Amino acid sequence: MTCERGRMSGLAWQKSSFSGPDGNKECVELAATSDALLLRESDEPDAVLTTGPARLAALLAAMKAGRLNP
Repeated sequence: MTCERGRMSGLAWQKSSFSGPDGNKECVELAATSDALLLRESDEPDAVLTTGPARLAALLAAMKAGRLNP
């Protein structure tokens, strides 16, 4: 995964369903390009994490399994 600074215009960002409908600014958003998945937090939209589907799936699996807990 890499982190980029700068607004990614023209992308369709989707908000996490855990964010709720009340306009919560503390949520994760996801966008896809033809060759990458992009993640960002709504409250800091200029910091964008770039990854691929396999790496994102591995991260989510590790989180669900509790392997990333302190």
